[in-house]
Amino acid sequence: MSARPPYSGTTRKLVLAFDVGTTFSGISYSILDPGEIPEIRGVTRFPAQEQVGGDSKIPTILYYDKEGKPCAIGAEAAREGIEDEAEDAGWTKAEWQLHLRPKAKSSAHVTHRIPPLPPGKSAIDIFADFLRYLHRCARTYIEETHANGVQLWHGLEARTEFVLTHPNGWEGAQQGQMRTAAVKAGLIPDTEAGHARLSFVTEGEASLHFCIQSGLTNEAIKRGKGLLIVDAGGGTIDISAYRQTSPTTQSFEEIAAPMCDFHGSIFVTSQAKKYLENLLGDTRFAGDIPHIERCFDKTTKLRFRGAGEPQFIKFGTLRDKDPKLNIRSGQLKLLGSDVATFFEPSVNYMIKSIEEQCNVSTTGISSVFLVGGFAASDWLFTNLKNTFGPKGLDVSRPDSHVNKAVADGAVSFFIDHFVAARVSKLAYGTEIYTAYQPRNPDHFARVHKKFISPMGIDCIAEQFSTILPKVLTSRLDALCIAHALAQDTKVMETQEFRKNYHQHASEKRVLENVRVPIMCYRGLNKNPLWMDTESGMFSTLCYVDADTTALCASPPIRTQGGTRYYSVTFDIVLSLGLTELKAHICWKENGVEKKSRAEVIYEPPSETVD
Repeated sequence: MSARPPYSGTTRKLVLAFDVGTTFSGISYSILDPGEIPEIRGVTRFPAQEQVGGDSKIPTILYYDKEGKPCAIGAEAAREGIEDEAEDAGWTKAEWQLHLRPKAKSSAHVTHRIPPLPPGKSAIDIFADFLRYLHRCARTYIEETHANGVQLWHGLEARTEFVLTHPNGWEGAQQGQMRTAAVKAGLIPDTEAGHARLSFVTEGEASLHFCIQSGLTNEAIKRGKGLLIVDAGGGTIDISAYRQTSPTTQSFEEIAAPMCDFHGSIFVTSQAKKYLENLLGDTRFAGDIPHIERCFDKTTKLRFRGAGEPQFIKFGTLRDKDPKLNIRSGQLKLLGSDVATFFEPSVNYMIKSIEEQCNVSTTGISSVFLVGGFAASDWLFTNLKNTFGPKGLDVSRPDSHVNKAVADGAVSFFIDHFVAARVSKLAYGTEIYTAYQPRNPDHFARVHKKFISPMGIDCIAEQFSTILPKVLTSRLDALCIAHALAQDTKVMETQEFRKNYHQHASEKRVLENVRVPIMCYRGLNKNPLWMDTESGMFSTLCYVDADTTALCASPPIRTQGGTRYYSVTFDIVLSLGLTELKAHICWKENGVEKKSRAEVIYEPPSETVD
């Protein structure tokens, strides 16, 4: 276990981490006292929870009543008989997490599998209600388990730092939605100081922190090799690669772009549902399919260990039988080989992704750590161990409480900050235009797109100017990856990427406020330039606003042709050292650099996909 130094802050504060997963959610916290060694604790009591203590997670489920108010949340929403009660009362069930996902082609295949949102509710509304509930549970737990708990909470409430976890594939837009939900839930005020009290961390990085604190990474570190964190959750599989930067420090860096895809445990259940619909769809048991699916999810899926053993789904009474369907005494008998096919897409994805991460990592991988709720599946663990053990990879998982890795790790992320460098998985930049060059073939091919700029010259737009390059993907060889990482795609926490730009306008007032789109490129081109050749690979991630009135004090520029225009010169500065994109604008006044109070505004995600 890593030796944690005493807290060096000057004031007492509370750190609360909420791991809101697709299927289950958890809370961990730490009270930071100056000069004391921080201790990470978990909330182990929730309303209506049957088993108290230890593996402390609750279902990520809400029910809304007819007025749109939450009426059952977490364990309350999973108690026995809740489905009948909800049907009688006209309640609506909400499962919303995957509605926050990036609306990219890579996630299009899951759209039809995601339950619709309740009428009149957005994913942000539901997320806010769930965060409010978690916050209330944390308060009750701390007040009831600590000496003078009520006074303790009251004294720390205004000095609480929050950490929210999210899948590796979530981006700035998703973080923006999560921040909006946190404000709506009352966790933080909608101010600059309030926003500063909220941090984000990927599930992969949080899991790394948990593994370091649990001592699981010691052997891999001793061998000087890299390690993989495979966070197998309910909705997503998140895979991250790290290495220790020095044998004498607890400092790590990413050695490959993190991966994320929708192959979590809920998709095993989805495969089982399709099988049950084909088997029972035209029988008298058709109406029981949703119940049988839930029984499979809660019992059979968790117990499954071998394709050679028959599996049973207990769903009914002794009177429920049909030998032709292998149903006897209320139990449906399945071939183990059929159940194995339910797992196959998820297992194959993990095997393929682990192989890809090993191929592209700049340091050899020696260990794979499997965490998350899906990690409890013996079938999954055995498949990974049998596949990679002969190849020299040590596959292991925590011996208990694999669910709490992310919540505990999120608190450790805030306290310990083990990761000093991360890999940029996208290219970031902005759109520009340049002077039209008739002898340039690319320009000439776009002659129909030329326009007259405020400077009075012909120009061509739709060009991408890269500020922060991306690491190359696994489709290229590892040497190219290493070369890419050497070209500043590995981002240190304090590192900034900047580029100089000009804006021109015929009227001064247009330039008194600069709004610059920050765009990202998701394709494979090492040097993307023309946005019309891969239009689907470019998207606007956010905007940076800055008050540039002071830059407009200069008199207008006059060209030889008599055109008069105004111009401002500034740098766009990006930082991805932390897990959240930050950007601002810099310029010089009388030789002194000024930094704008820039505000990052995330573009609302498209709602057309769902």
